[in-house]
Amino acid sequence: MAEDASKTTLEQAVLADDVSESMKTQARSKNLPENEVDKESTIVSDLPDHEKKALQDLKLLVQHALDNHLFFASPNPPPSKQQKPTNDEKKESSAEESASHHVSPAEPTKAEEETEKTEQPAQDDEAKPKEAVNESDVAVTSSVSPAEAGTKEAENEAVSIWGIPLLADERSDVILLKFLRARDFKVKESFAMIKNTIQWRKQFGIEELMSEKNLGDHLEKVVYMHGFDKAGHPVCYNIYGELQNKELYKKTFSDEEKRENFLRWRIQFLEKSIRKLDFSPGGISTIVQVNDLRDSPGPSKWELRHATKQALQLLQDNYPEFVAKQVFINVPWWYMAVNRMISPFLTHRTRSKFVFAGPSKSADILLRYIAAEQLPVKYGGLSKDAEVGNTDAVTEVIVRQASKHTVEFPVSEKCHVCWEVRVIGWEASYSAEFVPISEGSYTVIIQKSRKIGSSDEAVVCGSFKTGEPGKVVVTIDNPSSKKKKLLYRWKTQPCSD
Repeated sequence: MAEDASKTTLEQAVLADDVSESMKTQARSKNLPENEVDKESTIVSDLPDHEKKALQDLKLLVQHALDNHLFFASPNPPPSKQQKPTNDEKKESSAEESASHHVSPAEPTKAEEETEKTEQPAQDDEAKPKEAVNESDVAVTSSVSPAEAGTKEAENEAVSIWGIPLLADERSDVILLKFLRARDFKVKESFAMIKNTIQWRKQFGIEELMSEKNLGDHLEKVVYMHGFDKAGHPVCYNIYGELQNKELYKKTFSDEEKRENFLRWRIQFLEKSIRKLDFSPGGISTIVQVNDLRDSPGPSKWELRHATKQALQLLQDNYPEFVAKQVFINVPWWYMAVNRMISPFLTHRTRSKFVFAGPSKSADILLRYIAAEQLPVKYGGLSKDAEVGNTDAVTEVIVRQASKHTVEFPVSEKCHVCWEVRVIGWEASYSAEFVPISEGSYTVIIQKSRKIGSSDEAVVCGSFKTGEPGKVVVTIDNPSSKKKKLLYRWKTQPCSD
């Protein structure tokens, strides 16, 4: 039972754009410190020599395919249009096949082999680029009419992925590195993946999809982008509990057409997010995923399982290496147990991308990677529409167990002071007062001490208009036996008489 539920929850992670190969084998990981995460450079000069060579070899294959208009070539031309080879041609073909035994016989079409052998003069293998010779997908095509050539040239100009033309500038290197890393720097497999991705994007109608509207307006609370992590990666939140809403679920998965629209919306959402990334060498070209598993739909939701399986296959085949970190929060205990069993069998590189946290640790884990001013209030941060504003920096301090901690907001003139305070997990008391500098003035109690329970995750917002210089003093009393994390920020605004 737990195994089926684990499988279902993992499949739901497709909503989070988990396009790594590890998801294909139900990858899990331990919580690893950020300094243990592999730093993979997108600057060519920083790469090891074998990776530089793989990138150069892949670029040669891509250039050869571009020059010969092979990316959109039909893999299986109609047999009626192909001329049957003569006996002499068959003998010649057999001889050349023997000489080219390193080429995979399963991938090139019979028509391509015959055309190459009948139309092209014999050439010395050493005169050809080695990778181009070894890669069956880049066989030279037969001559075409001027009209067909014009069409091929137009298609060639349109060969781009995520808005970046192939080999047009250094941004293309970043894209090629994604495919290489997805295939462990195996050049042939990387090229095959690129070719398949380009053909799939054309068949799926990605460019037309980008202009479609109202595909998933009702799903804006299920998946959305919000802020950045501490390294500058955009953060995508995936809230699976929203799918418990029966009306929303029916509107999304009740029939084949709705499931198809869900798939198209999910691809469109991903494409729009990717096109906002910086593909310049050294830029931010990956996304952090936060997956909230609280109240996730169970194994009985077969429509969701079917839709997410489809999406998972498309994402892992056509969107390689776009996840910088996968953070799973509000994870059930049995899910954590499955993770511990599987984790030892995974590579360090795979494990380093995955972080899991139960309900009691979710806020602390998120704050490890995302600054409080960028983290939504519902997940333990201070990012919301408020007087202080979303962009003002947040200070984090530790309140020791069984102790009090005071925070002072000094003011030197008449002004309006506003602040936001939050204790992760609360079970603490909060109070605030204004202490003037002048000895003849009295302390003003702004908020009497009041206890805030652990179930109350609200941010405490306070404000006070001062008539003289002084300081606002906020006191947090932590009576528990555990230390607490205090988040706060404040600012002043001039006020007139």
